[in-house]
Amino acid sequence: MKEFGHALVLGKFYPPHNGHHHLIETAAARSERTTVTVLAASSETIPLAHRVRWLTETHTAPGIRIIGDLDDHPMDFDSDEIWRLHVELTKAVLARRAIADGEPEKAGVDVVFSSEKYGDELARRLGAHHVLVDLDRITHPVSGTAVRTDPLANWHHLAPATQRGLGRKVVVVGAESTGTTTLSRRLADHFRAPWIPEYGREHTELKLRAALSFDPDATPDRLVWTLGDFEDVAREQERRIRAETAPLVIADNDAFAATVWGERYLGFRPNLFTGTEPDLYLLTDHAGVPFEQDGWRDGEHLREWMTGLFERELTQRGVPWLKVTENRFATAVTAIEHLMGQDVTRGSRSRA
Repeated sequence: MKEFGHALVLGKFYPPHNGHHHLIETAAARSERTTVTVLAASSETIPLAHRVRWLTETHTAPGIRIIGDLDDHPMDFDSDEIWRLHVELTKAVLARRAIADGEPEKAGVDVVFSSEKYGDELARRLGAHHVLVDLDRITHPVSGTAVRTDPLANWHHLAPATQRGLGRKVVVVGAESTGTTTLSRRLADHFRAPWIPEYGREHTELKLRAALSFDPDATPDRLVWTLGDFEDVAREQERRIRAETAPLVIADNDAFAATVWGERYLGFRPNLFTGTEPDLYLLTDHAGVPFEQDGWRDGEHLREWMTGLFERELTQRGVPWLKVTENRFATAVTAIEHLMGQDVTRGSRSRA
């Protein structure tokens, strides 16, 4: 039996950091149930849904429930009316959990865990105890403001889920033999970033090995491609990209690219899982790039069509992309430097 029955942890979590996680874990260790309410203002740049998702991925212990809601009420600790508005909203969010659990009569809390001085008054208005945790930020010397001001300097204070959400992803795509591997790897080396190779090539090699078990004369150009192949490639490519938690990740192709390659090999555009959107696509142009036959390629005559297909699909998706033709590396470096100079908390992508 734990010390408390139902604990409340309340905050903006803008964004979640290790101080928040310590607070939640402390509450959960001492309480049978812990409700974490993420109350975001509509003016804030990190979407509420992303914060809820990052916290949910990080805190999986039984009894913890992360619930987000909108709170556009002003902040004024000296106003009884403002306090009333915030408390009533908090009660409404707590009721949401109780209703979802099928126990509406258990919406109340008996303890509030916080790292803020206002926790005393909040607990009093909820008829609960208050447990103050690490008020002076000694255990975890970090704040949401510090993270938003300088994310890279505070990267180590973020859980992997938040790092994946805030980290920059750059994906290089293009037709056969247009230098996607060379460019992406060189960029990764330049920025000292993790490099995710193209899984499609690896899958093709594995597919040929499987074919050889049936026919010792099997060759790459005789492989039979199915919708499932491209589904497998898309999901594995996405898994490998999402496994990285660095501030910048460079990938050679992604799940979206697998849908374009699916159209090339299947003859129709497959409706595949396209993964999460990167911050920037770099499209390698075929023009001026000699075709190199490495024993696996057969699409020299399709390169112009493939380049156009990528251009069309990237435009229709409405994602940031840049076609690199001349001075490829320098152009790509400039684009990525510009990207890394932007506030990572603005315009967080759906992949978060």
